[in-house]
Amino acid sequence: MQVSHMAENLIGSEIIKLAGEINQKIKAGENIYNFTIGDFDPHVFPIPEALTLAITEAYSEGHTNYPAANGIIELREAVVHFLKKYQKLAYSADEILIAGGARPLIYAIYQTLLDPGDTVLFPVPSWNNNHYCHLTHARELSIETRPEEHFMPTPEELEPHLATATLVALCSPLNPTGTTFTRESLHKICGLISQENQRRASENRKPLYLMYDQIYWTLTFGNTVHYDPVSLLPGLRDYTIYVDGLSKAFAATGVRVGWSFGPRNIIDKMKSILGHVGAWAPKAEQVATARFLNQTDKVDSYLAEIREKLFFRLHGFYLGFEALSAKGYPVKAIHPQAAIYLTIQLALHGKVTPEGKTLTTTKEITAYVLEQAKLAVVPFYAFGASENSSWYRLSVGTCKEHEVAESLAALEGALARLS
Repeated sequence: MQVSHMAENLIGSEIIKLAGEINQKIKAGENIYNFTIGDFDPHVFPIPEALTLAITEAYSEGHTNYPAANGIIELREAVVHFLKKYQKLAYSADEILIAGGARPLIYAIYQTLLDPGDTVLFPVPSWNNNHYCHLTHARELSIETRPEEHFMPTPEELEPHLATATLVALCSPLNPTGTTFTRESLHKICGLISQENQRRASENRKPLYLMYDQIYWTLTFGNTVHYDPVSLLPGLRDYTIYVDGLSKAFAATGVRVGWSFGPRNIIDKMKSILGHVGAWAPKAEQVATARFLNQTDKVDSYLAEIREKLFFRLHGFYLGFEALSAKGYPVKAIHPQAAIYLTIQLALHGKVTPEGKTLTTTKEITAYVLEQAKLAVVPFYAFGASENSSWYRLSVGTCKEHEVAESLAALEGALARLS
């Protein structure tokens, strides 16, 4: 049977493929340090107790019918309060759209702003922009970023391509790196987008839009500060659509409550698209999230706790990689800035295993580390980087405290066996 060209050529997720292989090993009885998935183990990182209570109460109260197409007003107003308190961003409830997590919102942004053949400009490594381009028949234009810039795109890298783009897709803190924009860099990028839109307005052309995914923004560490486009350049408000939600800040990936905010005319079109798809967040979870977000003391307490727990793990791994590097092993890590990810390097191309096999590809390195150290991490090529990039994402959302030292010791053993 014939299917659509889009469906026939849709590429599956490399992360899910790798996770499937790892799960088979775990089912077979192997003890794997599985740091691949951008998710949380609820036994290690449970959602806030106040949120759990609010969800059960909402179901017991009978909130099981359809929600409003753009989200219940109580939740949209709670998001307005949340944004104003924590980011000093002033949006109205009518400029907020609620959906079943961030993914349908990103899809709706693509469908709302792009015609077939329009160009999306985005950096790699980054999460899933290539797949959303395919789903919406858009043209992808990816810019491979550099470790010297912590894998964040620079204004100089983006500027030559802005004239041909319809959408710039940015994420900070970035999945997969856990790194963030500096104030100066993001401000320059926003200025370039603004200048491009001034040119287009004079020519009566379709604007250049900016999708800004900040789903990890509350999870910053140390002196890291989260910056966003409209706060830095208010004139970009008419062209910026944010993606945010409950999933990462509150370890609530399965609760499926996300929100987008931006110009009302765009938000209204996104609402219509998602209404046809039926990608609403469940009503009980919406009711519960509204109640939770309005409990500022509990929000503050939980965010402080989860940041501390995440940083303990990320910093522990960072120090461990620094120690391995100091011993002469060809590994590195970028100091943790935000999110649940550590960017690590396993520069093992050309190394020889005890069996005499030369590791020539990143896939072989990934397999060696998995087999010999029982350490599962995601290579950056799964996020669009070059096939032989030696950089990886290490996710700590499922990591128990004792696994930091244990997995580092196992990795050192595997590295010591290479020649």
